[in-house]
Amino acid sequence: MAYLFTSESVSEGHPDKVADQISDAILDALLTQDPASRVAVETLVTTGLVVLSGEVRSQAFVDVQEIARDVIRGIGYTDPRLRFDAESCGVLSSIHEQSTDIAQGVDEGEAKEQGAGDQGMMFGFACRETEHLMPMPIDYAHQLVQELAAIRKTTDLMPYLRPDAKSQVTIEYEEDRVTPRRVHTVVISTQHDEDVAQAKIADDIRHILLPRVLDEALVDDDLILHVNPTGRFVIGGPHGDTGLTGRKIIVDTYGGRGAHGGGAFSGKDPSKVDRSAAYAARHVAKNIVAAGLADAAEVQVAYAIGVTDPVSIYVDTFRTGIMPDFELVKIVREIFDLRPASIIRDLKLLEPPFAYQQTAAYGHFGRPDFAWEQLNKVDALKQAAKAVA
Repeated sequence: MAYLFTSESVSEGHPDKVADQISDAILDALLTQDPASRVAVETLVTTGLVVLSGEVRSQAFVDVQEIARDVIRGIGYTDPRLRFDAESCGVLSSIHEQSTDIAQGVDEGEAKEQGAGDQGMMFGFACRETEHLMPMPIDYAHQLVQELAAIRKTTDLMPYLRPDAKSQVTIEYEEDRVTPRRVHTVVISTQHDEDVAQAKIADDIRHILLPRVLDEALVDDDLILHVNPTGRFVIGGPHGDTGLTGRKIIVDTYGGRGAHGGGAFSGKDPSKVDRSAAYAARHVAKNIVAAGLADAAEVQVAYAIGVTDPVSIYVDTFRTGIMPDFELVKIVREIFDLRPASIIRDLKLLEPPFAYQQTAAYGHFGRPDFAWEQLNKVDALKQAAKAVA
């Protein structure tokens, strides 16, 4: 018996991802001038319009309108025919100052450590399915839309491509539900010029895109491929669908394989544990799996606003661990400092150059350049496990 699991991703030109990238670009600009900035910026994009809102407390001054236009231009929305382009869209800002009630619980003082920027629970996940210890369906889904964007921007192979795109990948697993057997189904929806035939797009996806991404050992003649299933995708981007910051949180994380606490990442400085603690939880889970303590691990950490220490830490190894999960929690508490200020310090979340915008498309996890992906705790975990044994 086979088991199927599916995950999706979206391109940098998807309207929700346009919003995420603008929010994070503003965050980067503020932190570059003032690393103590407190930022929670939300973006809405629609036909011919960008709306910026949220809360900021900073000594920095940045031109948010020009930042938004630079992001839109870099994604590729430069054609007025798309009804959303960098030069002509309106940019409205309604950003205001952060609440002092929040600030007094979060800021460090002489007698108090930095508290969490909000209550909530955050999750991290890792497994052995791919080189970067990510679930294979989301890993492939990200790679497909990322490569599609590279083809659009750097080659003439598919000159009809426009910025908006989505992918979906179904992996067939062995009976153990953890060993990938084959790629079962791929769905690619990509915005395109009006005068290109659907058959041409489908042929190019099969013969140009898929071989650049998928492991040929996992692809057979039974692969099901859907390309633009409605038959047409000319109207897209923010003209086709309004985009909002934080609306693709499952795309941002594990494609549904790992749990999600519900908080979005983009536009938030690291004092917001929605972001920083989710990064830390991934760091913990990945090091656990890399250390050989489990084949898969999900880590939950929870906080109360203004309180320094986590209210709880939970580890689930799905019965693949070499020790009981409660013993592993003890080791995690010993090795990882999950207080907000310590997470920021250890993962270097406030050290320039700031590049949070890079996280805002193609996933926040499984990308080795990000600090929370480092495997710097593997040896310590192995030593601690030996001591328990």
